[in-house]
Parts: sequence; C-alpha cells; structure tokens
Amino acid sequence: MNILVVRNNSNPQAIDASLLLVTYLTNQGISAFIVDSASLGNDQGRAAIRAQLPATVDMAIVLGGDGTVLHTVHLLHDRQAPILPVNFGHMGFLANTDAEGIIPLVVEALAGELVEERRTMLAIEVVCEDEADPYDEGNDLDPETFWALSEAAYAATVDPDAATIGGALMPPDKFGVNLRGMAGIRRFYALNEVAITRGALGRIIELSLDISGIPVSQMRGDGLVVSTATGSTAYALSAGGPLTSPRFDGMIAVPLAPHTLRARTIVTDRSDVIEVRFESPESYREATLFVDGEIVPFERPLHKVYVQCAPMPVILLRDSDSSFYKRISRDFFGE
Repeated sequence: MNILVVRNNSNPQAIDASLLLVTYLTNQGISAFIVDSASLGNDQGRAAIRAQLPATVDMAIVLGGDGTVLHTVHLLHDRQAPILPVNFGHMGFLANTDAEGIIPLVVEALAGELVEERRTMLAIEVVCEDEADPYDEGNDLDPETFWALSEAAYAATVDPDAATIGGALMPPDKFGVNLRGMAGIRRFYALNEVAITRGALGRIIELSLDISGIPVSQMRGDGLVVSTATGSTAYALSAGGPLTSPRFDGMIAVPLAPHTLRARTIVTDRSDVIEVRFESPESYREATLFVDGEIVPFERPLHKVYVQCAPMPVILLRDSDSSFYKRISRDFFGE
C-alpha cells in the first residue's frame, strides 16, 4: 500500500505531524511518500513530483489548508486516490480537524470508517484566437481526440527533473502560475472554479453566455466565475454566489461586478455545458483565465471557453461529525 503525505512545510506542527505519521505508517508496513507543499505551487513543480510518485497511490493525506488540498488534487491529476485533508493551514474549510490527534484519524481512514464525499470537478476547454473549435458545426474534428492531442504535446515538453516546459525553467516556488496554456494545452480541470476576468489593463470585458446551446446573456463587467459546489464557499461566494451543499453536482455561474442591474447567478444541471464567447477583439484580448486561483496565460487571446462537469469526481474523506451545515454555521455565520 502506498500513501502520499503532503504537508504545509511553513507550519512546524504540520512537519511534526508528518514525521509522526510516517513513523506510524512504516511500522504498519505501509509505504509513505512525503511531499512539501512548496513543490506544488505551479504545474511544472507538480509535473516534477508526479514523475516521482509510485505507479499507484492508494490514499493522499494532506496536512495543510484548503490551498494545499487544491494543489494535491492537481498533483494527482486523473488518479482516483481518496484524499484525507487535515487542517494545518489558514483556511481549512475542506479539511478535518485533528482534535483527537492525527494517528486516530488516519486509523479510521485505513479502516474505511470515514465518510466519502464525491466532489464534482469542472472540465474547462479553451479555444484561442484563430484556432479550430472542435464543437463548431461542420467541423470534422473529434473533440476528445483534439483535447487529448494537446495534452500529449504538453507531456513531451516537460522535463520532470528540471521542472521545465518547452525549455523554459519554472521554479517550483513560483506560486500561482500555470504555463500549460503556453505549451498548447487547451483542457484544464478545477475543483473550486474557473474565473474569466478582465486583464492587466483593468478594462471591463464583454462576453456572451450560452448554456447548452441556448443564448442566455450578454454582459459587461469584470468577468464571470463558474464554480462547483465545493467552490461555492470560495471565490463564487465573494462574488455574491450562494452557499451550496457539496452533494449538489451541477455548476454555479456568478457574474463579477456586472455593469448592469439584470445580471444574476445561474445554477445549472450536471449535464449542462456553459459556453463563454468573446465577440469583439477588444473584449477577448483583455480576458484572463484563472483555474483554481492559478493564472493560465496563453500565447494567443482567449476566444471561447467551454465549462462542464468532469466525468471523474474528487473523493474527500471526512469525519462523520464534520457536517457541511455545521461548518458554514461556524465559519460564515459565527454560530
């Protein structure tokens, strides 16, 4: 059995807990692989760590806050390993507390006694200026093949030992920058949200919002956040979106500072597809994409962004006493 331990290395308590945990796991005949959170701050750092992981990871134990949990989700990529988050960070809304100590919680996880929460993820597909759109009518491109080819091309440019992409070095401590778009990647995944926002010049952007092929809205403002239920307590909440039970498996589209009184949050079904289009060069040249808080630059301006629920969930292991409504009562209403 292989267990990944990801620790917030800026927290001495997390480091102590990781050493205690590894000693316990080793005594149980379980292989443990420790990763410091500083190595996971961008995709190039995660690619380097990913290449060193064992072929199978049976569980990931995260000793950190919500940011460390998100980095772990992106580290594991498409693996279906359950994640046990334990709060050793600033904001631990996704994490369990270790009131009884780290070892008893891990023992429960190994015994299958914790609750499995299957959290919906987003699949984000991007079409840049002057690029083919596999979803256009009359286009003979197969969408799945189209997005998979970009992922294969990216993988060929990554040097796991040096954490480089296309020969350019991206230090693992350069947090919050994801260069996959610059390497030709056009499909991304998010546990919290994707945000399409105004660019560095600060000008408002114009976008058209379609849902499952039906034009819904044209809006001007700072942009749009599309979140999962998990992300409803993050950026979407700050933009005025609703708090949503993690059992909800659709999407939440929240306008950012809209320049109109008619813009409203829209809650979609799981099977819906959100399409964001930029009609004029002035609007799409200013648009910037963020995936789970990381900026994703592209070599060309954005033209279309498709967002839908991904086929695979993220599995979080929770203490049975860790109710969503208890957490929002405590963290957001001060009760």
